[in-house]
Amino acid sequence: MLDVREINTYYGLSHILFDVSLSVHKGEIVCLLGRNGAGKSTTMKSIMGLTPPKQGEITLKGDRVTGCPPYQMCRRGVGFVPDDRRVFADLSVGENLEISARPCQGSDGWDKERVYGFFPALSALDRRRAGVLSGGEQQMLTIGRALITNPDLLLLDEPTEGLAPIIVEMLEEKILELKASGLSVLLAEQNQNVALRLSDRAYIIDNGHIRYQGSIEELRQDEAVRQKYLLV
Repeated sequence: MLDVREINTYYGLSHILFDVSLSVHKGEIVCLLGRNGAGKSTTMKSIMGLTPPKQGEITLKGDRVTGCPPYQMCRRGVGFVPDDRRVFADLSVGENLEISARPCQGSDGWDKERVYGFFPALSALDRRRAGVLSGGEQQMLTIGRALITNPDLLLLDEPTEGLAPIIVEMLEEKILELKASGLSVLLAEQNQNVALRLSDRAYIIDNGHIRYQGSIEELRQDEAVRQKYLLV
């Protein structure tokens, strides 16, 4: 589904990502773990085309997409949930979804009704301005807005950050439902407990370098790696 090979990304003259490589196979959840500031969000933005890498290659479903702008990545089947949510604050919940909708061939695609079925709490908020929603409601809307583009790959950047435990638990269940439907997910997380429960494979990034890759079971058993790169 996704193959990232030795990308190097800069913010101005600052070198942020150093030869970062990772992959996501069809129908699996892969987590990118790391402390705050380790390079998780930059990796996601590099894949999405928001901060294109200066070196390296990104392929999606076998096609080279390095440097493609975000709207093209969306058309190619990538949905992005940013860490700061970025809802359209002055638009209603329904309008946020409607302007993001991308048609899908077949009858099992995502539309507003299916999003409301997936997140029932949003249905009652259809006409409420997105800017007055709670953090959990905004996160549901942001995920719904990504789903309504009918992606094959979903990039989730810190989806549980700052949310109440009951909302985190609900989101975990929903992410697993998405996996069961066949969607591929790249999950950037600082919360290792969430990532370990959800993911099939893991990468750990630290100071812009991939320091570890392996199965979730291997990471669970490697306490030294978790202490070195994930504990604050």
